[in-house]
Amino acid sequence: MASKKNRMTRENLPAGEVLCSYCPARCCRYFALPIDAPTTWADYGNMRWYIMHGRTAIFVDGDTWFLMVYGDCENLMPDNRCGIYLTRPQICRDYTTDNCEYDNDGVYDKFFESADQLWEYAAATLPPRKRPKTKRGELPVLN
Repeated sequence: MASKKNRMTRENLPAGEVLCSYCPARCCRYFALPIDAPTTWADYGNMRWYIMHGRTAIFVDGDTWFLMVYGDCENLMPDNRCGIYLTRPQICRDYTTDNCEYDNDGVYDKFFESADQLWEYAAATLPPRKRPKTKRGELPVLN
């Protein structure tokens, strides 16, 4: 892929060329689903569980929180084109290069790749957790 300095821009796209010819196919390498913004320790605990399942992350864009699941589409060809273009799902048909991530450097308002990062953020933004009462000698269970 060309360096960012020499990278094809939307404005300089040659007539008859498709932007996808110059793209690393980000739209086919993950999907992101909006999730409720966390407001409690339990909410953050659930989000930690999402991240603990491997190729996932959580990001915030504007006021919306997203669960990102990494995984290449099984129909993505080596040239980053769709192998089932004529029969692709409707969600793919609705997606256009007008608002794709080609120009986006993947910078989000907040981005969490590990459960520890998310837990640290929770600790910085929520009131302190109440410690559960335990019997003498037992360790408390913390989420």
